[in-house]
Amino acid sequence: MEKLAVNLHLIKKYNVPGPRYTSYPPATQFSESVTWDHLRPLIEAQTNSTADLSLYFHIPFCHSLCWFCGCTNIVTRDQTASSTYISYLQKELNLLVGLVNQERPVLQIHLGGGSPNFLTPSEILKLGQIIKNNFNISQNVEAGVEIDPRTTTLEHLEAFKNAGFNRVSMGIQDHDPQVQKAVHRIQPKELNQQVINWIRQTGFKSLNIDLIYGLPYQNPQSFAKTLNEVIQFNPDRFAVFNFAYVPWLKKHQLALKNLPSPETKLELLKLAIETLTAAGYVYIGMDHFAKSTDELAIAQKNHTLQRNFQGYSTHAGADILAFGMSSISQTDSFYRQNTKDINEYYAFLDSGKIPHKKGYILNNDDILRRKTIMRLMCDMELDFNYMSKMLNIDFPQYFKSELISLKEMEQDELVQILPTGLKVTQMGRLLIRNIAMKFDKYSNATPTTHFSKTI
Repeated sequence: MEKLAVNLHLIKKYNVPGPRYTSYPPATQFSESVTWDHLRPLIEAQTNSTADLSLYFHIPFCHSLCWFCGCTNIVTRDQTASSTYISYLQKELNLLVGLVNQERPVLQIHLGGGSPNFLTPSEILKLGQIIKNNFNISQNVEAGVEIDPRTTTLEHLEAFKNAGFNRVSMGIQDHDPQVQKAVHRIQPKELNQQVINWIRQTGFKSLNIDLIYGLPYQNPQSFAKTLNEVIQFNPDRFAVFNFAYVPWLKKHQLALKNLPSPETKLELLKLAIETLTAAGYVYIGMDHFAKSTDELAIAQKNHTLQRNFQGYSTHAGADILAFGMSSISQTDSFYRQNTKDINEYYAFLDSGKIPHKKGYILNNDDILRRKTIMRLMCDMELDFNYMSKMLNIDFPQYFKSELISLKEMEQDELVQILPTGLKVTQMGRLLIRNIAMKFDKYSNATPTTHFSKTI
């Protein structure tokens, strides 16, 4: 992969708050006025569907709080919390499986958090059995789990593997001791190497490493050292996240001091992109990098890449069926989110009710825009003839004002607008969220405090 050069002037110009487009419309449009009674007929209408499924299970617990965290989590040292939670996941599953054709092939499973390795090995095996007992798991399923290396043992990894998981995503963030101390996450390089050795020893087929730029005390020299060290771990994928400083939403972030300046933060991003692409990783888009032989890179090349709440995915057309507090389910026609409050989650299930909190039912225009933003963010281009046929519209006419609004971006060489389509340049890949916002009819109606900056 050719090294990707970064223009800091353009990054600075377009660095504004915006959605990540793991859904369209964004989750900020979900409403409590869309109740379970509104969605149940839509769900029942799909009872006999044979479409592929993707399963998500949210495990909210962490042993300690990382001060940069923006996730929906619960910090506790009470190990019994997870066994109670597993029993409620079983209750939720029992309520939903009757509304789902259990013969639908499950192509993807994702265990997110929190820290899924908060579960004990026996609880991991129990959850794996629950999943296998209730769903038709494809022989080629992609089953991923997020882990915190600081609390992961070999026994945890063996349990995940025996439960059917075959991919691991582990958070490293930064190797610098001063940065780790500042964010309340001590995680030496040697510890990471040990856990990676276990992952490979146990037989997982894919490893992703998460990094974060914009943390306290980070500078180009120290972050370059981290990048060079983690490249030596030889993961299949990297996710390099922009630290979203939102203390008005996450009060614990107020504890963070000595954050890098906006200019330094952009230098860190430039460094990460140029270092990883020079090392042979393909820049997929947003935060994601993958080896050229990885399924993500191949899917992008073949125009079969997808995007959902788990980020980039290789499976098109799969409905997401999600379980656990705060989890979000997705179909072609609606989104449904569970309550984020664990006590309310338990109370719903104790009363025999689905723990639904809010949702969204898509209209025809939403569907057109969702498919357009999906293809733009995954393919980094829009073929007008293909889009017109797929959406059954005259694409250039329907989106005439949106295409006109891209003129400034074309002048800045972020996109090329041709009679036959739109192509995103290499520099434009960094600002794909900004480009997608041009097709988002809600982008000017949502308070910017709801979103992190695009870079």
